[in-house]
Amino acid sequence: MATYPEKLKELLEDFAFITDRNERAALLIELADRFPEVQVPERIATRPFPEEHRVPHCESEAYVWAEDLPDGTLKYWFAVENPQGLSARAMSVILDETCSGQPPAQVAEVPTDIVFTLFGREISMGKGQGLMGIVSMVKHFARERAAQRA
Repeated sequence: MATYPEKLKELLEDFAFITDRNERAALLIELADRFPEVQVPERIATRPFPEEHRVPHCESEAYVWAEDLPDGTLKYWFAVENPQGLSARAMSVILDETCSGQPPAQVAEVPTDIVFTLFGREISMGKGQGLMGIVSMVKHFARERAAQRA
């Protein structure tokens, strides 16, 4: 896990120790409540959002963008169109707070199965696929930028 962004590594370590479902749910809801801070600004995209930014298999109609920052890193932006999409919102906040501003090569190495560490192994297959799709899109943008700079 050494190649992950440090903030993500720390968060995953914290979540690995949570065994109480209610505690995990409360923490994820708290994260989801911070979603407006990562919601895509109009200078990046406006509705209707382009399909190429839509997360495949996500029931919450999530979208992901990446904006180049002057230091060579990326700022990730998200839209979650389903108002009930708390998990997608929480995942978006986690990815923004731990991967935005981090080296794209590190972000590209984040495995999609972090979803199970964060949300628990009992997550439904549909929800798990959608959340892994959000991670995959962030990784895609990171790989793309890392390759451009190589």
